[in-house]
Amino acid sequence: MKLYFRHSFRVLGWSLLPWLWSGSAQTAQVDLPKKISAAPMVSGTSWPGLSELVAQFGADYEEIGRFYDLPWSSERLERLNQLLDRWQERLASIRFDTLETPARIDYLLLRNKVTAEQARLALERRRLTEMEVLLPFRHAIQDLQQARWRMEPVDPQKAAASVSVIPADLKKLRKRIAKAGRPETEPEKVKSRDTTPDTSEADKIRIAPALARRASSAVDELRRTLKDWSTFYDGFVPEFGWWVKKPATEAQSALESYAKFLREEIAGLKGEDDDPLVGDPIGAEALAADLAAEVLAYSPEELIAIGEREFKWCEARLKEAAAEMGLGEDWQAALAKVKNNFVPPGQQAGVIADKARAAIAFVKDQDLVTIPPLAEELWRLSMLSPDAQRNLPYAAYNGPNMLVAYARDDMKYEDKLMSMRGNNPHFMHIVTPHELIPGHHLQKFMSDRHRPYRRLFSTPFYVEGWAVYWEFMLWDRKYGRTPEDRIGMLFWRMHRAARIIVSLKFHLGQMTPAEMVDFIVDRVGHERLGATSEVRRFIGGGYSPLYQCGYMIGGLQLRALRQEIVGAGKLTEKQFNDTVLEQGPIPIEYVRAALSAVPLNRDAKASWRFAD
Repeated sequence: MKLYFRHSFRVLGWSLLPWLWSGSAQTAQVDLPKKISAAPMVSGTSWPGLSELVAQFGADYEEIGRFYDLPWSSERLERLNQLLDRWQERLASIRFDTLETPARIDYLLLRNKVTAEQARLALERRRLTEMEVLLPFRHAIQDLQQARWRMEPVDPQKAAASVSVIPADLKKLRKRIAKAGRPETEPEKVKSRDTTPDTSEADKIRIAPALARRASSAVDELRRTLKDWSTFYDGFVPEFGWWVKKPATEAQSALESYAKFLREEIAGLKGEDDDPLVGDPIGAEALAADLAAEVLAYSPEELIAIGEREFKWCEARLKEAAAEMGLGEDWQAALAKVKNNFVPPGQQAGVIADKARAAIAFVKDQDLVTIPPLAEELWRLSMLSPDAQRNLPYAAYNGPNMLVAYARDDMKYEDKLMSMRGNNPHFMHIVTPHELIPGHHLQKFMSDRHRPYRRLFSTPFYVEGWAVYWEFMLWDRKYGRTPEDRIGMLFWRMHRAARIIVSLKFHLGQMTPAEMVDFIVDRVGHERLGATSEVRRFIGGGYSPLYQCGYMIGGLQLRALRQEIVGAGKLTEKQFNDTVLEQGPIPIEYVRAALSAVPLNRDAKASWRFAD
């Protein structure tokens, strides 16, 4: 799993190309200087393209988002939308036909980024509308904070009056809220000390756990906003504390209790191992918009079919490996045997270090990709805590560290065994090169040094796809020398296919979180602890809805591109892999355009049917 590219808005500088657009908002066409030329196919040090323009957009968007940092505020959404509209105008003013291929790619990347951010803000606005009935105090709190930002004088008595009504309003609201489909969880039965008359059924607000979870987070953010506002004035403005301190303290307490009520009583999330899995599906329309932004010429249903095809391939190879182990076609029995071949406590780090060095030696011996000495030097291991393993049950990369999951002395007995089985040496045989070299560690090293401005466009289809592409490459080159190691490699390959199936079906409303866990346990062979942790992360909202799909689909894209380039003799294996790394974390269809001189026009949309 990959961590380092998420939410990356690193800016290279403040310079602006004044010749890229006209001074007005009109769409006058502007010629670009001829110095923007085609990049060399292999290994260049310059970044011909629109790097300064990309950097300015990143800076603008980051700065406005940081300044208008009122989560779930209409003003923030509106200001970001205004910026995106302006950038659409700026892009329209560029003479696309004067650009060489690298600059055309940057133009399309920036256009797609602006369009995708507009779609994301539209989804955020729809979700805010869904929560409005649960956040009647939102405007009052946000108005106070925005008045402070505008440096308007505060009226302590008026502010106190605005804040003082929050606890009573929340008390009434809680009596109206009940979990959708579960009337037995109505708030008045949860909070028995309430003496207010029962609310009629017609006045009930029935909300689903996913909405309750989202609203709970919004309430926590509003509570922090109120605290930040009152802290600014308290002790600084005379009479502020006299009027506001008591009502603000009571409001803070009421908001904290309300957020806990939504989270624990309605969503059922109490921070326990057996908490329900609660996620927010985005639906078919939003999925289609995300696929367009990722430059994929496939529907969710077509991607699911690809996942199912790859899943069947893995099952067939697992049966072959099981037969080599003398277990006939019973690959589940072979998998169980492999999982029980774990190392004793305290020895996992040594196993991972040995496997990392072996993978580096294998890739270097076959001369598959350039490994700079510094990249080979600068990596280490860190062990994940039991709490972290609730979301990361296997491994992750957070440069320069590979984060390793394994049993700890403060874990439950069953959890220790599940962690040890799920991180056995044969599983780690492919996980380690996925995370380190030639996978994510090498990828990040090269991204930091070649077109780093393109990190703004980071996509899981490149980021995770690169690491899975190497899983394919190592399989084809017989890196798994024993049937046990091949079962470890196939387990993860099957898991990549399963991720496509379960994550897309979840967002299409075709699979529940519990069904996702069952699929990963019953069809892939995960330990239930690991499967539950995986699904919790899939649906938790911290990743793009297409992130899990990006692993195998991105790997398949790179494998197909390799066949086009290396198979046709245009580049050697090593040249191809080095050149892909130098393009940066962008959609693979644009990597293909850079390597194959595929014509690009201003209105280019996804068209590459790599899996056909």
